[in-house]
Amino acid sequence: MANLNRLLEKKTRLKQKYRQLVEDAYNFRQTDHALSDFSEYKATKVLNKINKLKFVIRDNKLQAN
Repeated sequence: MANLNRLLEKKTRLKQKYRQLVEDAYNFRQTDHALSDFSEYKATKVLNKINKLKFVIRDNKLQAN
């Protein structure tokens, strides 16, 4: 169960990071296109990690039952 809690905490941290990166990308869109693109790229990488964690968490919950 401790493992599951750690995974959920990590997912929460990654979601917050993703939101911040998307907001940064939006804010940079008007002033610096390169920074906007870089922030969007990093946000995409974080979103992939979130999706992998969702899969692991779901699988972990099924095994616990």
